[in-house]
Amino acid sequence: MENITLNVEGMSCEHCVKAVTKAVGGFAGTKNVKVDLKAGTASFEFDSSKTGLNEIKAAIEEEGFKATGA
Repeated sequence: MENITLNVEGMSCEHCVKAVTKAVGGFAGTKNVKVDLKAGTASFEFDSSKTGLNEIKAAIEEEGFKATGA
């Protein structure tokens, strides 16, 4: 398991936090998802043998946010 923190641009409310949490948590092998609105980050653990980081970033971007880092 890898610990990852991504910068997430475009979040402005709790609805945004829920959308990013759902996007990240929807993948096999992800757990302990924590989205921080004030810091603009999404932290989580993931198993790279089950899910690719680029897939997770794409899911965040499909929700309308920009994911960078890691």
